[in-house]
Amino acid sequence: MKPQYLVVALCFGVGVMAGKYSRETNEPKPSGGGAQMMEFRIAKLNQVWEKAKRMQLSPVRHAELHSDLKIQEKDELQWKKVKVEGLDDNGEKEAQLRRNFNVILAKYGMDGKNTRPLESNHLKDHDTKEGDVFEDPRLDKLWNKAKSSGKFSNEELLSLKREFQHHKDKTHEYNILMDTVSRTEEIHKNVISPLEGDTKEHVLHQKHTDLKQKMRDLSQGFERLRKLSHEGFTEDSEFREPRVIELWEAAKRANLSDDELDSLKEELRHFETKVEKHSHYQEQLELSHQKLRHVESLGDKEHIKRNQEKYDTLAEKTREMGYKMKKHMLDLSNKISRMGGLFVHSNLVLRVLAQVMNNKNMVIMPKQTF
Repeated sequence: MKPQYLVVALCFGVGVMAGKYSRETNEPKPSGGGAQMMEFRIAKLNQVWEKAKRMQLSPVRHAELHSDLKIQEKDELQWKKVKVEGLDDNGEKEAQLRRNFNVILAKYGMDGKNTRPLESNHLKDHDTKEGDVFEDPRLDKLWNKAKSSGKFSNEELLSLKREFQHHKDKTHEYNILMDTVSRTEEIHKNVISPLEGDTKEHVLHQKHTDLKQKMRDLSQGFERLRKLSHEGFTEDSEFREPRVIELWEAAKRANLSDDELDSLKEELRHFETKVEKHSHYQEQLELSHQKLRHVESLGDKEHIKRNQEKYDTLAEKTREMGYKMKKHMLDLSNKISRMGGLFVHSNLVLRVLAQVMNNKNMVIMPKQTF
């Protein structure tokens, strides 16, 4: 091949590869002239969003879904760049993204399996009784004891209820993941190619590792709730928001230095402010929705238009804050994991060095001069 043709061919190949993963290619085109732009840059996420619009999701739930889809969008676009660079050969990241997407579908009842109760298989095997708040006999028992103990003020009871609800949500996520792993194992049984089987075995192993970690987190979380329900809040409680408390407990288990903990504590305080602000917007969004429904029932078109505009603005702001809050939480969680991992790794190195230095067969001689 002549040099000039080789150059043209290489340029064409690079152009095709760049185009395949460019923003223009990933960003869905509006269907039809003058149509509204799509919400997301990935087609399947837009399909989920459009389906959610037709469902009877509450405004807060709808905003939460939008935040989850934005996180998924960010991760998938990052993965496409990683894949181009050949950094996901074993498909582990791709499998994780697929699992995360399936979790979103199941979480919001869009996986086609919402005709049966997802929680019925693993961590919940009882019939829900009238008056149950958290649909878990252990949580309901603790909650009822805490309410009647007289140890909590009304404000503290609200904080405690948020922690119970957070634990219930974590249990639900665990059951979704368990369900996903079970279905993946069924598919794994039908694999024919040995090479493909090795890849799926690796993915399944990672999923089981995730399950074990989530189960440990649930056990530690329930133990904290049990202790809190019996002893009440202490004056030196560092944080109030369940998600921030969860991160702080994980940081303390990571054996970080005092300086690292102090630095992280300050960062978590800022994050807690962000969480509280987001919760406030969620409450305002729910109230705005109720007001809009009331105004619609009155039939005043001008009044309806004004309230609809206020509601839309508030919904967009809530979605934006939800995305930033969830992204910040993921960043903090990853940071704590890295810091803890570095500590464990450095300790391991020190132990190995100590063993080497203490080896009786190894003698360090001073440098001799002749």
